[in-house]
Amino acid sequence: MAKRRILYGDSRSGNCYKVRLLCAELGIDYEWIEVDILRGETRTASFLKLNPNGKIPLLVTRGGDCLPESNAILCYLAEGNTLAGTTRLARARVLSWMFFEQYSHEPYIATARFILRYLGNPPARQAELESGKTGGYRALDVMEQQLAETGHITGYDFTLADIALYAYTHVAHEGGFTLDAYPAIRAWLARIEQRPKYVPMQAA
Repeated sequence: MAKRRILYGDSRSGNCYKVRLLCAELGIDYEWIEVDILRGETRTASFLKLNPNGKIPLLVTRGGDCLPESNAILCYLAEGNTLAGTTRLARARVLSWMFFEQYSHEPYIATARFILRYLGNPPARQAELESGKTGGYRALDVMEQQLAETGHITGYDFTLADIALYAYTHVAHEGGFTLDAYPAIRAWLARIEQRPKYVPMQAA
């Protein structure tokens, strides 16, 4: 009998929430193990054996293989599903936006949220918090331009790119970003939240 999938994560983390959103969408069963990064639980010897990089989320597959990195996990779980793209070009576009999320969106919006929500807005991080606003709003501008033309991030179909970008965008206010000037983004967030299998982010 195949083992049950195990997902190590922090319920407050957008990167971990991405995987939960996908699993709900596809009806994928898994065991959740809560990990507290502020208590150093990703730096223990036992966890580092699973992921030497000491980060979450971490998926342990039914075969016992360990797979880190949120977007890699999304691609693995959605392999062969239309959410990953139905053509070679469509798949590349999905990946393009997922790379955008990790390199142009998450470093600003997720980092600001971490400073405010996880760390309690310490004075030592104020300069970093302020400097990240430009990059965060630039990413939101790019998304707004795209979503003003299409219903979802890569076009008119819901894909992994929507899941990847929704996770931190819907809590951007927790990082000090306002979406008041982004009507297309707000409409897109509402569409995702109306999906039949949508699940909200959980508190730890």
